[in-house]
Parts: sequence; C-alpha cells; structure tokens
Amino acid sequence: MSSPTTVGSRHEYYRLTAFEVATSWVHGQVQDPLRGRGRARETPRQALEAILLRPILAGPCYVAFSGGRDSSAVLAVATHLARRHGVPDPVPVTERYPGLPEADEARWQHLVVDHLKLREWHTIELDETHDLLGPGARASLARRGLLWPAALHLKTRVLAEIGGGSFLTGEGGDEVFGDRRVARVRHVRDRGRRPTLAESRSAATALAPEVVRRWRIRTRLERDSFQPWVRSEILRVHHQLLATDAASEPIDASASIRWLLRRRASAVSAHNYARLASEYGLDLVQPLLAPQFVHALAAAAGTWGYASRTEAMRHLCHDLLPDEILARTSKAYFNRAFVGAGARGFARTWDGSGVDTDMVDPGRLRSEWLSDFPSALSTTLLHAAWLGHTTERTGS
Repeated sequence: MSSPTTVGSRHEYYRLTAFEVATSWVHGQVQDPLRGRGRARETPRQALEAILLRPILAGPCYVAFSGGRDSSAVLAVATHLARRHGVPDPVPVTERYPGLPEADEARWQHLVVDHLKLREWHTIELDETHDLLGPGARASLARRGLLWPAALHLKTRVLAEIGGGSFLTGEGGDEVFGDRRVARVRHVRDRGRRPTLAESRSAATALAPEVVRRWRIRTRLERDSFQPWVRSEILRVHHQLLATDAASEPIDASASIRWLLRRRASAVSAHNYARLASEYGLDLVQPLLAPQFVHALAAAAGTWGYASRTEAMRHLCHDLLPDEILARTSKAYFNRAFVGAGARGFARTWDGSGVDTDMVDPGRLRSEWLSDFPSALSTTLLHAAWLGHTTERTGS
C-alpha cells in the first residue's frame, strides 16, 4: 500500500482514507521541503526570531500556552521580540481542565507568566462537557466532517474566542527536540565505562541496516499490540507501514531532524490545523515545525545531536526562561479530558455503526473508549462512529 507525497490544497482539509480511519494514522512521506538547501547560516534562535517577527509586528498575536517547555519557549521568544520592537506583548492563551490533576500545569504556567511579567493572559476554563463528543465537538463534526487528528474539533472554542490575528503554537517540539536515532550510540560513547549488554544491544540496533531495523520495529509493534481493536490483517499492514517509516530515519542527527519534515503524519496535522484556524481569521504559525527553524536546528545539532532535550532548550532560550522550566521532565496528559462524559455516554449505547467492521472490532473498540485512559489512537474511530450513527439516525 503506497501513500501520496502531498497533503492536498491549502484551502481544503485532508480527508483520511478508510485504512487511515481504521488505523488513525497517516503513513508515508512528503516531498522534502529542505531539498537543495545548503548548510544553515543562522542559529536556531535567530531562525525562530525571524519566523516570529512577522506575526509579532502584524498583531494582534496570541500564543497557545500550556506551560510546557515548547510553548513556554515560543512565548518567551515572542515576548522578547515584541519588547525589542516596541509593539504589544503577545497574549498567552491557556486551556484549563479543573478536576483533572494529570492535566494541571498551573504552577508551571504561573512561573513562566510571572517571569516574563506579562500583564494579559487569556485563560479558558473547560468543564466535563468539553470532550471529543461534547456539544462543541459535535457541532464541529456536523459542520466539517471527520478531521485528523480528532482533537482539532476541540480547538474551535479557543479559535472562536480569540478572533483574528496570529496564533502561535509550540506544536512539534516533542519531535524536533526529542531523541534521535543516534542518541543510543552517543549514550554508549559518552558513558565513560564499559556499556552494559542492554546498552550495547541498543546501540547495535541503532547502527543496524535499515532492513534489520524495520524488522525489529515491526516485531516490537506486533508484540506490544497497542491497537487491539484493529483487525489482525489490517494491523499487519499498519505495522509494516509504521516500521518502514520509522526505519527510514537517518543515523546522522542533523539529517534525522530534517527527516522529520518529510513525515506525512506531521504534514497532515499541521495542514488541517492551519486550515481550521483560517476559518476564524487566524494565521496559524507553528514555528518549531517551520523549515527555516528545523534547518537551523539540524545544523546546530551536528552529527551527534544534543546531549538531551534540556541542552537543546538551554541553547535556544537560556537567557529568557528560568532553568527550572528548561530542565523540567514532567508532562501533562489529556486523555481523560478528551474522552469524557459525552464520549463515554455515546460509547455505552453505540450500536457498532459508522466503522468498517472488516477493519475494526466494535466490541474491543467500545472497551477502549470506556477504559480509564483511552488511547488517542481510538479517537478518530470515535468520531467516525458518531458521524455514522448520526447519519443513520437522521437519514441524511
């Protein structure tokens, strides 16, 4: 099964194939946006500032701010630029989920906002009705149909509230600042002692030929069985495609970071988010995924890459944020917020319609939706099921 190398017109949403709906993933690669570029001549910080300057000067400028390292870095650099050029500060926009301790980032958020001395901060309190089948998500589904990723249907509340201007996000930080394939080799090289057997095996796997790594990745996916609701024959192809994509990562850290821009999953997600924002008169800017920034970061990373994500964050904005923020390792989780009362209520009464039962086991899928921490990989099917059920009920 092959995948197209584009994501379609910027004026239209990318629509999933039946296979992509069942697996909740977009496989394959797009054309390399960095093809033909020489070595970057600017630092990652310079590249980030260059990307953010236009939306900062154009105003008004908003920043999706969770309190995590990535959104904090974007907010800090944007604020620094605004003050340098004498224009209004960007406004952080924060969604909060009271009652969900795993999604609580209030301490980190206040630490950043207080440090930057920001006077305006737009916070949105979201209750249990703000889930993937709450009133807002259902209205968006009825209007736009199935979108990927499913969580885009939860963005409409925020986008509608802030109105026009530019909206900056920290999307992509987990990818561009995350561990590269070469990290396992670097770990052994830098240990200063004889590596353990497990460390040696990990490094050897990273250095193995692509065909070997592809087999190992596929074997691990089959062993872990993280999507048990997908039929075995579909899952087998899904795993093959995932393994093919993952095994194509170069060993060189610089090339590996550039390789991230070729993944169709990231391209489709960014494309659909930008399309949604445009409906509300917003120019979506995802600077950490911008080719200019990725190109500069790749050059700075070199062959071996950064020693850690913390080192990369310090290199980017050590002068703008407390080190406590740059070095944090904790992370918020929103699975329970996304699959809340509305989604669970639908799951309990769902009749199995709306999904391709040749590809998906409805019973196992329902069990996943009703579990304590439902997988995000089941949420596209949740929306497909609701749309199918609604269409069948209304006859439209």
